[in-house]
Amino acid sequence: MVYLLRDVISYLESVAPPSYQESYDNAQLLVGNPEDEITGILCTLDVTEEVVAEAVDRGCNLIVAHHPIIFKGLKSLTGKNYVERTVIKAIRAEVAIYAIHTNLDHVIHGVNAKIAEKIGLKNLQILSPKKDVLTKLVTFVPQSDTEKILNSLFEAGAGIIGDYKNCSFRVAGRGTFLPMENANPAVGEVGKLEEELENRIEVMFPTHLQKKIVTALKQSHPYEEVAYYLHQIANENQEVGAGMVGELEVEMEEKDFFVYLKQQMNLQVVKHTHFLDKPIKKVALCGGAGIFLLGNAKRAGADVFITSDVKYHEFFDADKHLILADIGHYESEFFTKELLKNILSQKFSNIALYLSNVVTNPISYL
Repeated sequence: MVYLLRDVISYLESVAPPSYQESYDNAQLLVGNPEDEITGILCTLDVTEEVVAEAVDRGCNLIVAHHPIIFKGLKSLTGKNYVERTVIKAIRAEVAIYAIHTNLDHVIHGVNAKIAEKIGLKNLQILSPKKDVLTKLVTFVPQSDTEKILNSLFEAGAGIIGDYKNCSFRVAGRGTFLPMENANPAVGEVGKLEEELENRIEVMFPTHLQKKIVTALKQSHPYEEVAYYLHQIANENQEVGAGMVGELEVEMEEKDFFVYLKQQMNLQVVKHTHFLDKPIKKVALCGGAGIFLLGNAKRAGADVFITSDVKYHEFFDADKHLILADIGHYESEFFTKELLKNILSQKFSNIALYLSNVVTNPISYL
């Protein structure tokens, strides 16, 4: 089967919707034509000139990266820095680049879940759930069509709350309408007041699915004119947000845990605050720069918070509430390319998928 670049993008954005990315981010198609046929996909954390060359050598015309190579605006393409040289090389080689960054960080089965898997955590929860990413639909339907319409909405992605699906609310009532001259009513007659037994139904859904949900409603509803309301919900979405917290299967002594952490994450070094002489059981984490979640980790009762890019004075903020550990940005997200390959393999098993062998970490240790 032939797949186009737009097919891959559509699938990736169903897994990690672009609307979930931070405002400063640039997760999207950065280079390439959506109508190009895909010959192979290379999964990587970063995109560099070496990674583009690797894609060409392996016959891949698409690179799926976690970090966007174009993060700030480009005002020229003259090759004066590694960003411009990489983009120029990709364009010349006709290799597309797609970035899936903080939106992949924010989904419950994303980057942080992969880190938690490597560490062996269970009972996982989002550390800082996002608000304002849910919408409630309220509509009015004939009682005889209620189940058909609800099923259509559920199939479109409505009615999922945590580990429960097909969630809805309904209340019975009477609707009235008077079809005017140009109307073509499904029930009733033009010029005659009609009264119909109806249900008011309510369902919640992720806001990014709004177009799909409204389309499903209109296609399944028998009325010529469908009455409905959309309300943005301020509730936290427990499936979307920053960081993660979970528990070890068995608590560990502090020194033993850090030895284990280095083994599981392939770490050369870990910077951390002083040990607190108590066992490690609950672990909070955030791939990449996550110090902004330190307060959340404390409130969650974590024994240790694992992240990266922690500044000197920020280590003091742990304030003996927990151990704050900086494992390095590259190291914290190294396994993201495995995650990307796993995600893509679920849909595109007949496309050649590769993990990049290029070490893009700009930091070395002696």
